[in-house]
Amino acid sequence: MTLFVDNHKNSLTLDDLIVLWQNRIANKSKYFGILTHKDPADAWVYQEIIFEKQPTVIIEIGNYFGGSTLMFAHWLDQIGNGRVIAVDIDHERIDPLAKSHPRITWIQGDGWECASQVKQLLKHDDKVMVVEDSSHHCEQCYGVLQSYHSMVTSGQYMIVEDGICNHGLPWIPFPGPYEAVEQFLSTNNDFVIDRSREDFLLTWNPKGFLLKT
Repeated sequence: MTLFVDNHKNSLTLDDLIVLWQNRIANKSKYFGILTHKDPADAWVYQEIIFEKQPTVIIEIGNYFGGSTLMFAHWLDQIGNGRVIAVDIDHERIDPLAKSHPRITWIQGDGWECASQVKQLLKHDDKVMVVEDSSHHCEQCYGVLQSYHSMVTSGQYMIVEDGICNHGLPWIPFPGPYEAVEQFLSTNNDFVIDRSREDFLLTWNPKGFLLKT
């Protein structure tokens, strides 16, 4: 299969296009001026999920500059309810615009180690969604899934980002999130992979939309 992009003289394979797309995402894509590593198709799916499921808490593990964290907070603004708990080992790079949003609580530290602290911030009637977007190493990702899966409310999602590493995009680490999901699901029957959320056909989160039953 070959595709043609106007600003390139030669036809491109789908693999070539994915690499170019990733370069655009990683180096240029911004949300409210903040560099944001999110595939735009997946971001659209996120807002569909948030509107449909109406979570009252979104736990995001891995925040980078805070672009996607702010994006989640803005969508909760539109719903008129909810908050974001943002966890990262380093918050020094967070953009001030994100840092000052009143719906966001910032917790600096390793995702595994902060799990009990995050849990203390939850109320018994919260509807909790989790987004795992930390180091992408299989062991770390699996540890996060094990630490946070019990916080996810039935009918809500635990979303694992960047399973495309070595499954469409020639990126390390390997093993990565894709393998962590398979390992996690081999011993946990509370979640199912919702592949209907991949219906833009190209996703950075293959097998990553985990719905709690």
